[in-house]
Amino acid sequence: MLRLCFGSGKNLHVSKISLRRNKSWTLSRKMERVYFRHGANEESVDISFRYANTEHKIDRVFNFRRNCGELVGAFTERTRTNIEKEFNKRNKKKQKTKASEAGEAAAQPTAPEITVQLTGAGNDLSEKTFQEILDTVSLRNSLELSILGQKLPVAINHPFVDNITLPTSILAGFLVYPHKVELSFASEDDCIFIWYRGLLPKSGKLAEVEFQEVGRGFTYFAKPEDVDYHLKVECIPRRDDLEGPSVECVSKNPVQAGPGECPFDLRHNFTRTALSGEQFRIGSYNLLADLYADSDFSRQELFPYCPPYALNIDYRKQLFIKELLGYNCDIICLQEVDAKIYDLDLERTFRVRDFGGDFKAKGETAEGLAIFYNKLRFRLVNRFGINYGEELKSRDIFAGIQQKIHENEELFTRIVERSTALQVVALESLDNPGEVIVVANTHLYFHPDADHIRLLQFGLAMIFLEKHVLPQIEKDLPGARKSLIFAGDFNSSPDCGIYKLMTENFVPSSFIDFQSNPDQVIENVELKQPLPMSSACGIPEFTNFTAGFRACIDYIFYQTDNLQVTQVIPFPSVQELETHIAIPSVVFPSDHIALVADLAWKK
Repeated sequence: MLRLCFGSGKNLHVSKISLRRNKSWTLSRKMERVYFRHGANEESVDISFRYANTEHKIDRVFNFRRNCGELVGAFTERTRTNIEKEFNKRNKKKQKTKASEAGEAAAQPTAPEITVQLTGAGNDLSEKTFQEILDTVSLRNSLELSILGQKLPVAINHPFVDNITLPTSILAGFLVYPHKVELSFASEDDCIFIWYRGLLPKSGKLAEVEFQEVGRGFTYFAKPEDVDYHLKVECIPRRDDLEGPSVECVSKNPVQAGPGECPFDLRHNFTRTALSGEQFRIGSYNLLADLYADSDFSRQELFPYCPPYALNIDYRKQLFIKELLGYNCDIICLQEVDAKIYDLDLERTFRVRDFGGDFKAKGETAEGLAIFYNKLRFRLVNRFGINYGEELKSRDIFAGIQQKIHENEELFTRIVERSTALQVVALESLDNPGEVIVVANTHLYFHPDADHIRLLQFGLAMIFLEKHVLPQIEKDLPGARKSLIFAGDFNSSPDCGIYKLMTENFVPSSFIDFQSNPDQVIENVELKQPLPMSSACGIPEFTNFTAGFRACIDYIFYQTDNLQVTQVIPFPSVQELETHIAIPSVVFPSDHIALVADLAWKK
């Protein structure tokens, strides 16, 4: 069985690979040097090297972390001790085998005299500290570690892979990419990724797998013929002209058969061609955060019709990433985005496709809002973000509303304690200079008795856009034509005040939404907004479709005097939505339906 050496503090730990604790098998590094890694102002230096001795069948990677003030002699002595242990283990095993064959007692094994020395400019450095070596250029460039006469050159701060893993779930017909890549002195964008596949033999020994190269790049599209094969990815870290030691990682589980054709595959027939010129495509999608899907309540009460494996985020994220990429959107607004999914999956997947991303957390909640935009078509002008509850108390532009509601303590407390957020990015078209899209994204409070809270939150959003965002963008790009798009999960049906405010520009103080909770009635507040707006996708019958709730609550509002709709991507049929009772399901990764529309500037 393969074994790896992991360094922790000043101790060296040699541990067997555990499939139960790791997402993937990590293979030995391909090293021909000793690698020192020391960041600016760090008090320690990480040291990694691979020592191989064919005669004694030793092949180990050693990792150390040493204090910069420590003498090199202490490090070489620790290294000598650990290598000697490896020799003794091998010799002891060898002696036992020979004795067993001869029917004799095993002789006491003896290791050769182990010598370890670090030199620089030909001189022994045992009496110098690591800090002295790192601070002396002539030494840094001439370091060698000698083990039993075998000399290994030392490379300082070369690109290095600290850790790499593959996901536990890999489905045929979907993208796969490293679940995690931790690097030192390198960036993910500069690394080379090579993909292989191989069948695990009956022996279960990874060393006996014959891997064949199947692709290159950060992502690999798992094919039907990959089913039952394990995937291996090799990462070669790079920075400028420097290349570090490659690391290989094998998936814990083989590729599994996917769910087959999904309803979003049919929707992709309308988005196969990316737009250009005066047109652009925008999407809005509530992904169903793992924070809310991964619970007994969700599995047993909210979505009992959905198999537990299909609620697992490792399964669902493969579906919604393929779905999003297939729409060929230029701008994407997402809600219920787990922070970890943004960092490890969405941002990395879109970044390699020339998309910029922005994430807005919802207070202390582990999920939030995300906007992605095609950097080949748009330039980021500015970005904004607020949490409604926090900003209500501090911004002068909200003072009028605050004065009218603060006397109702229960109402005021409920509003300010919400973590609901607004995210805004301003994007200038590269195809049409002077045209700026102001993209707003939100996910309003969900509670059934909270129409008044949602309407007030949305009113605050429109005030923020009118009084703060648009004036700031005018300062950023004087004279540019600004067009608003406001997308999100508004948790409001078309008969509610939000839709009325956007399409009719006014909600009177007597509107029924303000009275949705008898103890928290909002009085003497009327809302106005000056822009001509409409829903790009009209009023679909459903944008949320579960067994217990089905309604249109998601919208992409757009400014009608500057923009026009050229295509609305058709929604799934009721039959498709009910195939597995409701959504989410094995073919729908969320309880919401993605909204996608093509827009064009009016001239």
